[in-house]
Amino acid sequence: MNKILFLFAILFTSISFSQSVRFDGLIQDEQKNPLEMANIMAINNGTKAMDSYGITNDKGKFQLTLKPNTAYTIKVSYLGMKSKEIAVSTKSENMTQNIVLDGAGIELEGVEIVREMPVSIKGDTIVYNADSFKSGTEKKLEDVLKKLPGVEVNADGEIEVEGKKVSKLMVEGKDFFDGDTKLGVKNIPADAIDKVQVLRNYNEISQLKGLENDQENVAMNIKLKEGKKNFWFGDVTAGIGVAELDSRYIINPKLFYYSPKYSINLITNFNNIGELPLTAQDYFKFTGGFKNVMKKGGSSFNVSSNDLGISLLRNNRAKEIETKFGATNFAYSVNKAWNLSGFGILSTSKTQLETKSQTTILDSGDQQRRDENTSQKNNLGLFKLSSTYKPSDKFQFDYDILTKLTKQEEYSDLFREQIVQNVATSEDIFTTKKQDPTSVNQNLSLYYTQSAKNIFAFEMQHLYQDENPFYNANLQTLPFALSGYDATQSRNDYNQNRFVKTNKLDAKLDYYYMVTPKSNINITLGNTYSYQNFNSHIFQMLDNGDRNDLNNSENNNDVDYRFNDAFVGFHYKILTGKFTLTPGVSLHTYQMRNGQLGTDYSQNFVKVLPDFFALYQIKKSETLTYNFSLTNDFTDINQLASGYVLSNYSSLFRGNRFLENATSQVHSLRYFKYNMFNFENIFANATYTRKVDAIKTKANFDGINQSSVPYNSNLADETFTGMGNYGRSFLKNYKASANATFNWSKFNNIQNNQLSTTESFSQSYTLRASTNYKNLPNIEFGYNLLVNKYSGSTFYTDKPFARLDYYFLDSFSFVSEYEFYHYYNGDKTVDNEYDFLSASLIYQKKNSKWEYKISATNLLNTTYLNDDSFSQFSTRVSQYTVQPRYIIFSMKYNL
Repeated sequence: MNKILFLFAILFTSISFSQSVRFDGLIQDEQKNPLEMANIMAINNGTKAMDSYGITNDKGKFQLTLKPNTAYTIKVSYLGMKSKEIAVSTKSENMTQNIVLDGAGIELEGVEIVREMPVSIKGDTIVYNADSFKSGTEKKLEDVLKKLPGVEVNADGEIEVEGKKVSKLMVEGKDFFDGDTKLGVKNIPADAIDKVQVLRNYNEISQLKGLENDQENVAMNIKLKEGKKNFWFGDVTAGIGVAELDSRYIINPKLFYYSPKYSINLITNFNNIGELPLTAQDYFKFTGGFKNVMKKGGSSFNVSSNDLGISLLRNNRAKEIETKFGATNFAYSVNKAWNLSGFGILSTSKTQLETKSQTTILDSGDQQRRDENTSQKNNLGLFKLSSTYKPSDKFQFDYDILTKLTKQEEYSDLFREQIVQNVATSEDIFTTKKQDPTSVNQNLSLYYTQSAKNIFAFEMQHLYQDENPFYNANLQTLPFALSGYDATQSRNDYNQNRFVKTNKLDAKLDYYYMVTPKSNINITLGNTYSYQNFNSHIFQMLDNGDRNDLNNSENNNDVDYRFNDAFVGFHYKILTGKFTLTPGVSLHTYQMRNGQLGTDYSQNFVKVLPDFFALYQIKKSETLTYNFSLTNDFTDINQLASGYVLSNYSSLFRGNRFLENATSQVHSLRYFKYNMFNFENIFANATYTRKVDAIKTKANFDGINQSSVPYNSNLADETFTGMGNYGRSFLKNYKASANATFNWSKFNNIQNNQLSTTESFSQSYTLRASTNYKNLPNIEFGYNLLVNKYSGSTFYTDKPFARLDYYFLDSFSFVSEYEFYHYYNGDKTVDNEYDFLSASLIYQKKNSKWEYKISATNLLNTTYLNDDSFSQFSTRVSQYTVQPRYIIFSMKYNL
C-alpha cells in the first residue's frame, strides 16, 4: 500500500509540474530598493479564482506558479504604499518581470488585498485565511490547523507553531479554556473559522512587552466569520452503532456565542466509543493559564503528586472506555476596564484495561511477567474564575483562582509469574488504589507604569493541596518482612493510608528601569515559602478480618517540612545591532527544616546563581537563541519522610531526611527560520543538562522485590535532547516535512550496593507529505521510525501511515486513516505487526443544517498495541488490548 501511495504522489507531482509555468521577479520601491514581505497574488480572469500567491523574501523576490496560456490580473500590495494591479498573459514558457510600487500611503484596496491573502505577516502576527486552506472535509479546528504551513497538532491535541507549543488559545480575543488547547482544537467548528492568528513573542501584560524575553511564548487567536458573531452557533450530534458484542452510542451537543460584551461556550460529550475530551493525564497537567512566576528566580521547588501510579491511557486506546463530559467557558466585559472570565469542567469516565507485560531487572536479569485486568473510575472537576481590571494603560490588576477536585478508583487483578535465578513461581495478585486529591491555586498580580522609564510588577501565587491516597495489595508471597507483620496468614494483605497537605506561597516584586529605548535594568525581590505535612500508616488485614496495625516507627510517618527561599535578582537587557543580550544573577538565602521522630533537622546556606540569554537576529524571520542557567533543585517532603512507603506490591521506599539540594547547569541553543517566499520553515534546538549532587536511588533487590532509599550522588547525571524540523509548502497545493528528535540520558544509582551507571537513547524520525486540493482527493502519507535504546536492550517501531480525504458532488465527504506498526527488539525475541484502519462517509446537502455520517473504527479488528519503558533499574515491554471494531451511524444538526 505504501509503495502505491508513493508512486501515486510522484506521478501527481510530476503532472502538476508539467502543467504549470513560473512567473517571478522583484518587487521594489521607486528608488529600486527591495520590498521584503510584499504581498502578491494572481487572479485568474476566466474563473475569478486565486491561482497562486506569494510573499517576497529579503531581496524583494517573488515567485508564482501559474497555468499556461491563461490571462491573469496580478495584485500587489505593501503596507504604506499604493497597491498595484497589472495584466499578465502566460504562454508555455516561464516569465520574469519586476514590479515597482509608488509610496503613496495606505489605500483601502491594499488592505483588502492583504485580507484576501492566504498568509500574511503583520509584525509578530502571522494571519492565515482559513478558507484558503479548506477542502470541504474539515469539521473542527484541528482539521484546519493541520493544513496550515508551519502549524502542527500533536496526538495530545497540543498546537505547535515553529516547534513551540501554543500556550494560550483565544476566540475573538477571549480565552477559550485557558491553560489547554485540546478542547478548542477538538470542538471549535471549522465552518465558523475566518482567520487564524498566530501571536509570536506573546505577552498578555502589555506593560511588560519588550521588557522580558518572550521569544518562546506563542498564542493563537481564532477570528470568526461575520455570520457567527452575535449569534448562537454550534451543533448537536447523536449516534448509535454496533460492535461485535454490544451496542455503541455518542451524544455530543456543542453551543457557542460571541459578542463584544460576552461569550459563552458549552461542550458536552456522552459516549462509549473511546472519545475522551479530557483524559486524566490532561487533567493533571491542566495549568489553567497559571504561569511559573519564579522562572527567573534560579530555584526549583516543585510539589510532587502522590498519584499512586494510577494507569494512564495511551491517548484514547483501551479495552473499554465510557465517558460523560460537560464543560462551560465564559467571558464577560463588565465595562471597558473590568473583564471577568472562567470555566467549569466535569468529567466521569469508566475504563477497562487489559495488559500483558514483562519487566527485566538490569543487574540480575530476573523477570516479572504479568497478565493484568484493571477497572478504573475517574471523576474530575476543574473550576476557574479570572478577573482583570485595567482602568488605564498604566495600571492592571489580575486575580485568578483555579480549583481541582478529583475522585479516582482503580481495581486490578493480575496473574504474575516471577523468574528469579531461572526458577519460576506464579500467583494471583489483587490491588486497590483510591484517592480524592484537592488543590486550590490562587494568583494575584499588579502592574503599574509610573512613567515611561519606571515600571513595577508584583505577582503572588498560593497553592493549597490536600492528598489522601490509599493502597491495598493482596498476594500469596511475602515481599517484605515489616516489623510487627504477621507472616502466618494464608495470604498477605498490605494496606497503606497517606495524607499529604501542602501550602506554598510564591511572591515577587519586579522593578524595570528603561536606561535607553534599547536597554533596561530589572531588579527582582522574591520569596518562596512552603509548609508541608506528611502522614502515612501501614496496616495488615488478617484472614479473620481483624486489622493488624504496624505501629513501629519505621512503618509510619508524621513529618513536617518548611522551606524558605528569599532572593534578590538583577538582570540587564540590551539590544545592540542584531543582538539581544540579557545577563543576570540572583542571590539566594535558603532555610530548610524537617521535623520527624521527635527531632528537627535544619539546613541554611547562601548561593549565587547566574543566568544568561542571547538572541542573534540574523534576518527578520531567522534567529539563533542561546540560554544558560544555573539552578538549585530542591525536593519536597515526599523524599524526606524516613518511614516506609509502599510504592506497590514489589517496591518499598523510605526517604532520607538528610538530603541536600542538587544543582543543574543547563545550556540550550535554538535556531529558527521562516521564509514566507517559499513557505519554508526550519527550526532546531539542543539542550544539555548536567546535574551535580542529584538525588538518586540506592536500591536493593531481593529477586524482583525492590527496597530503595534516596541519596545525593557525587557523580553527575547528564541529559542531551535535540530536535530538528524542516517543512515547506510548495506549488500551492503541497506540504512536506522532515523531523528528527533525540534524547540521551546518563544516570548514576546504586544497585545492590554496587555503583550502577545506565544510559538511554531515544530517537524518532518522521517524514510526511500531503496535498491540499479543493476539487480533488487529498492524501497524506508518511513514515515514522522510533528507536528506544536502553542498557542492554533496543526496541524499534516502524510506522508508515496514510490519510485520504475527498469532498465530492458538493455533498459527500470521505475520510480514511491507516497506520501500520512493526514493533520488535534487537534480537527479535519480540516481533509483532499490527495495523489500524478507520473510515467515515458524511453526507450534507449544500446549505442544509443536517449532516448524516457513517463511521467505522478499527476496521481490521486489531486487538492490541505494544510499548516499552525504562526505569533506570529495569526495562518493561507491554502489550495492551484496544477497543474492537465498531460502526456508528450518526446525525448532526448545525445551529
